[in-house]
Amino acid sequence: MKKLAAVMTILAITAAPAFAANQGGFVDPNAAAPAQQAQPQGGFSGLTGSKTTVEKAKSLSDDTWVTLTGKIEQRIGGDDYTFRDSTGTINVDIDHKRWNGQTITPQDTVQLEGKVDKDWNSVEIDVKNVTKVK
Repeated sequence: MKKLAAVMTILAITAAPAFAANQGGFVDPNAAAPAQQAQPQGGFSGLTGSKTTVEKAKSLSDDTWVTLTGKIEQRIGGDDYTFRDSTGTINVDIDHKRWNGQTITPQDTVQLEGKVDKDWNSVEIDVKNVTKVK
């Protein structure tokens, strides 16, 4: 009985990646493998912050809601990416569930909605919604 339980556990662990499907996200041309994520859940869809630029967002107060339009240039690591618009660059934090099944490349224009996150010596945007601009 113990052998059967051990075999079933090993089978379940090794088979899990085969059942995972690519649900979208940022596609870095230099990355080895695409990111995996859960099925999007849905929710409120609409502008939650004022449209602004990277330059202006850097001077706004902590937790201010903003909407930025530009391109995600590269993945820095984990959930951190570099975002650029016509006024400059800023780091953005995009949790895997925020991609909503979309596949984004550095050539795609996106609209990011989120909050300004200011620390002692850095500013980034904590992204709550990613929309590919067509």
